[in-house]
Amino acid sequence: MPRTLLRPAAGLALVVLLAGCAVDPVTGERRATRTGQGAAVGAALGAVIGALTEDDSSRERRKRALIGAGIGALAGAGVGAYMDAEERRLREELADTGVRVERVGDRIVLDMPGNVTFATDSSDVSADFYPVLGSVAKVLDEYERTLIDVAGHTDSTGAESYNLDLSQRRADSVARYLTAQGIDARRVFTRGFGEAYPVGDNASAEGRRRNRRVELVLEPLVES
Repeated sequence: MPRTLLRPAAGLALVVLLAGCAVDPVTGERRATRTGQGAAVGAALGAVIGALTEDDSSRERRKRALIGAGIGALAGAGVGAYMDAEERRLREELADTGVRVERVGDRIVLDMPGNVTFATDSSDVSADFYPVLGSVAKVLDEYERTLIDVAGHTDSTGAESYNLDLSQRRADSVARYLTAQGIDARRVFTRGFGEAYPVGDNASAEGRRRNRRVELVLEPLVES
């Protein structure tokens, strides 16, 4: 995807991020404050969800396929209750795994840090992370009335085109593992965003580490 299509939202996340940074007096590196980190994560999550929901054709195809296969759509108060229950199960299963569970409206976002999900510069899921993804798959199988968007991200080190490709391959790897565990592939969509949506400052080692991640965005299955 051309960088110009991603620049406005990515720029917003960067402005929020830099506004919440302090300079380390010893190293001279920018260090995000806790308030700044939270704001940057919120801005980036909102931008990623917005970009994912722009692909209406994929979303509608998945909805039609699942409803046509007899998986009932959620409606009314049942939507929030269903996602509340799924969120509780995910928090139980993923406690102390390094995966962060975020709630954004009726969506649930799982943030999987790249340093525990993949080896450096690799798109193969680390064997040590298999049990964690297995726990994710277990809950996703229990709560089948959700769409699953897998978003890959990198830091800004290296060429933009390489980072975009690496983030896509990593998202695809996570999706393949989930479907190999029995998750219906018709629920799943993958997209790599490269370096476009940072949640940390790429000028620091810690910020770059936080930017290397894969997010799962879980959306309730509702009638259009």
